[in-house]
Amino acid sequence: MGTQEIQIVLNFTLPPYEQRCFCMQIEDIYQTVEQDFSRVNELITSQLSSDVPLVEKIAQYIVESGGKRMRPLLVLLTSRALGFQGDDHSKLATIIEFLHTATLLHDDVVDTSDLRRGRSTANAKWGNAPSVLVGDFLYSRAFQMMVDMQSMPIMSVLSNATNVIAEGEVFQLMNCKNPDVSEAAYFEVIKNKTAMLFEAASHSAAILSDAPKEAQTAMKQFGLHLGLAFQLVDDMLDYIGDAETMGKNVGDDLAEGKPTLPLIYAMKNSSENETALIRKAIRSGDISQLNEICETVKRCGALDYTQKAAENAYQEACKCLEVLPDSPHKAALYGLAKLAVQRNK
Repeated sequence: MGTQEIQIVLNFTLPPYEQRCFCMQIEDIYQTVEQDFSRVNELITSQLSSDVPLVEKIAQYIVESGGKRMRPLLVLLTSRALGFQGDDHSKLATIIEFLHTATLLHDDVVDTSDLRRGRSTANAKWGNAPSVLVGDFLYSRAFQMMVDMQSMPIMSVLSNATNVIAEGEVFQLMNCKNPDVSEAAYFEVIKNKTAMLFEAASHSAAILSDAPKEAQTAMKQFGLHLGLAFQLVDDMLDYIGDAETMGKNVGDDLAEGKPTLPLIYAMKNSSENETALIRKAIRSGDISQLNEICETVKRCGALDYTQKAAENAYQEACKCLEVLPDSPHKAALYGLAKLAVQRNK
């Protein structure tokens, strides 16, 4: 299967300001917080220090393995868009990155993944036990940094988020190899497992900036809808991308028995034989007929349906930004939302 780039065609008219923001490229987005991002990278390096060499080695391998670092970027852009002038937003962005990296280490063990961002996963390289324990190290280091920030409201948001994410992981594990998972249950999983950390990133940044309650609520919702859009597109890519472009194996979700939205829709809107094939693959994790399943997913309209859901989440995210004053950072947040939905990896 060749790479098919996702294009979200917006079915609503953006005001002139948002139209200009929509044209931003990833380089433009990073440039608005270039110095802040450099500070985050410095903090990441310094906070990975450990007396145990293997801890540093695995943690650095994961943190430096690429990725757009959208979650810490969200912290920086939100805080600057709300007029924050201090330096603690860099600490907060580092905390968010550590929490995210810890979940990746644990996810890869649970999912027995061997490829992420185009490189071998830590568990494939060093084994499951070291990966889990280094994930624990990153979690604990993140909480040490939270304490150092001396903000109970921020700690409340982030501690609650980590708990919800853990519940989301368990809920997803319970749903694996179950072809009868409902669309509502699917959205509950991606809300808890993925969108929650986006929400926590933008919400905690708004709290740090001492923003009015209206702005805090709006930015919390922005992170939620951004995270939903991001995960919906990610689930689409599992059926139309390729390993070289995405940095992970095509069909990984199916191999793990995950009933994502494209499959849930396809089982409701394809022939009896096609539905039986998908159900069998989910139950067994057998991807020997992946090509046939991908063709079914495309033909029955499952990708269009999932794309529409991503578009809806994107629209809701954009509406939340109306509370912010116009600025380069607000423009970059619009651009970040676009980046979440218009990507092929």
